[in-house]
This record gives sequence, C-alpha cells and structure tokens, in this order.
Amino acid sequence: MTRKVVVIGAGFAGLQLVKDLKGADCEITLIDQRNHHLFQPLLYQVATTLLATSEIAWPIRRLMRRRKDVTTLLATVVGIDRAGREVILKSGARVPFDILVIATGARHAYFGNDQWEKDAPGLKTLEDATTIRRRLLLAFERAEVTEDEAERGALLTFAVIGAGPTGVELVGIIAELAQHVLPQEFRHIDTRKSRIMLIEAGPRILSAFPQGLSDYAAHSLGRHGVEVRTGIPVTAVSEDGIVLGDQPIPARTVIWAAGVQASPAAEWLGVEADRAGRVVVGDHLALPDDPAIFVIGDTAHVVSDGRPVPGVAPAAKQQGVHVARVIRARLADRPEPAAFRYHGIGNLATIGRNAAIIDFGRVRLKGRLAWWVWGIAHIYFLIGTRSRLAVALSWLWSFLARQNTARLITQKETLRDTD
Repeated sequence: MTRKVVVIGAGFAGLQLVKDLKGADCEITLIDQRNHHLFQPLLYQVATTLLATSEIAWPIRRLMRRRKDVTTLLATVVGIDRAGREVILKSGARVPFDILVIATGARHAYFGNDQWEKDAPGLKTLEDATTIRRRLLLAFERAEVTEDEAERGALLTFAVIGAGPTGVELVGIIAELAQHVLPQEFRHIDTRKSRIMLIEAGPRILSAFPQGLSDYAAHSLGRHGVEVRTGIPVTAVSEDGIVLGDQPIPARTVIWAAGVQASPAAEWLGVEADRAGRVVVGDHLALPDDPAIFVIGDTAHVVSDGRPVPGVAPAAKQQGVHVARVIRARLADRPEPAAFRYHGIGNLATIGRNAAIIDFGRVRLKGRLAWWVWGIAHIYFLIGTRSRLAVALSWLWSFLARQNTARLITQKETLRDTD
C-alpha cells in the first residue's frame, strides 16, 4: 500500500527530504504558508540592497513541477490530530498522513519583549528583509530633508542588536552603503558620518568562532566605521531608539539579530520542548513515543556526539537526507540506518567588502581569501544555474562599481502603522 507522507515546511530540511524521497513508494503532500523556498543565508543581502528578492527565492510549485508524486499546498497549519493522523489547516481542511515530517523552521525571539518587534524587526522572511531595506533607505532620504540636527542624527544612527553571523554581516554591508555607495548621491548630508552600531550582550562578537577570529572581525568592523558594543544588554526598544543598559540612544533604524524561537510544533504535538521551543527528538529525528512523526531543521532539538546540532543550513539538509533514508528503509521493509550524526563543515561569516572569517577546525582563514571562499560556498548552494549567475553578477557589479543593485523603495511597511 502506498503511504501518505506529509511534509510541513519547504525550507532546507523539508525540501531536501522531498528531493531524496524521489522514486519511493509514497505520495507526498508538501505544505508551506508561503509559495517560495528561501535561501536564508543571503537574506541579509536583500535587506541591505545588495540582492533582489527573486535572486534568493524560488516558487515551490516550479521546483516540484516534475514530481508527479508531490502535491503542493499553500496553507497555514494550526494543529495536528495525532490520534486521527491528520494535519489541521487554518481553512478547516484536514490532510491525512501515515508519516509526518515537520520542518517549519524558527522565528526571531525577543526574550519576553515581543512588543519590540515593530520597532526592531528580525530577519527570517522576505517580508522582514524588504521592511528592513525600506527603513534603511528611508532613513537616509529623511535625513536629507530634515532641518532638525537631532533628528538627523537619529536618522543616521543604525543599531543592530545581536552579534552572531547575521548581525555582523548586516552591519558590514550597512557600513559599505554609508561609506562608499551613497556619499556622492546626497547633497545635504554626509552619509559617511552615519553611526552604525553592533550591540552584543555577551563578552564578544561571533561567540561560536575562536577568540582570534572574533577579535579580527571586531577590528575589521571598527576599521569600516562600525561601533562595536559588547557586554551591555539592550533594556528597551521604541520608535525613538534603544536604551543600552541605562543609556538612551536615539536611532530610527533598529534591527534584531539576537535570538530565535522555534515554530509552535511542540504545541501542535503536545510534546516536550527545549527553552527555544524546539521539539526534543530521538536518534532518528522522530518523536520518542511516535516513530512515524519526524521533526527536523530549526524546529528540532537534535543531539549528535553529545552536542546540540546548530541551526544552520547544512545541518538541516543533512537531517532531511537522514529522515529520507529512514522512510525509504521502512517502506522497503529494510533495516534502518544508524543513528543520525551531524558532520559539521565549519563556520563562515562575512564582515564586509573583501573580509570574512572561516573556521574549518584545524584550518582557519580570514581576510580576502576567506571572503572568496565564503562567496563560492554560498553560490554553490543556490538552486539553479540562473540564480548562481544572477548572484555572482550582482556581487561582481557591487565589487567593481561599488553600487548595490536593489535599492528601490517599493513595498509598504509591514510592521508599523505609518510609512
């Protein structure tokens, strides 16, 4: 009997799973609340005007057009009936399953201060990216026309909260914009005088990297005009700016890159979750009490070799590959593979133009060579020749001409009532 496999989420984990189930004796239903697969590692480049949305996102239906075994649904999941073996959609419809795979990812977390989101958007979706891009560009435009010096100073202050790879990569390109791309285009302001802040409550930036690479990144950002503040938490965020410790800092553009929270999958399933809301799974990434329900990617708390698996794209893809092997083995009545093990390929982060850091364990790179390796790696993981060429050409143009190609203010504001 052909089994019904339902996959919730078309991110890295879900899409890899569906790809690896090609030819298996099953009918697959792929559900996502958006119609596109998103290459999240380059989302910050959409937010900072370097890439267009179409260069890092692809319609799911187009990706699945040749897979007659896959039915794609644009829908929002609101619950799971474990006893009845059905996924419950917001529309009220129910999708039956024999095997369920949840790969719904994560959103930014504000540590109990969700009211900060409208003034400090995070960066997980295309909507987030276009909101941030709009605010960045409007800040310069409004600074050009205001005659209030205090307001101009606030408009030209950009604060990024959280100094992991996303935060560091954001401030690197914002600095490039202010220092090299925009100065000749404005007449009443000097964009090079912008105050660009990277704020980290912990003792250093890029804490997942070795100390030496972290120090290099901080020094490199400083040379590009970024003010790095560590060891002091943000205690308030509003439309006027932030409070750093007990120091108010007027800033009209604030970006949140400080934490993530898993999707509500644990609530749907009624199971144990970790502090970030991720579902605790077993050796084969399934629920300990229900081996037909798998949870993978950023939605899952996965342990490999005694350590938590990081929420990065390579880990998500490896989990998708593993679960596909487990499902194939069950469908063919073969022994299941060994327990999941994550094979880390290292950490990468770009700091700005011509600068990046890479930690491959024994091999550590920094500077221009690391920047080229970082770029090649990201182009390799993009889907399709057209996307690889488009991103490569955008980067080449930006590198040679110091011009970013995606600087249109088009979308409406998605969080605030104004603009």
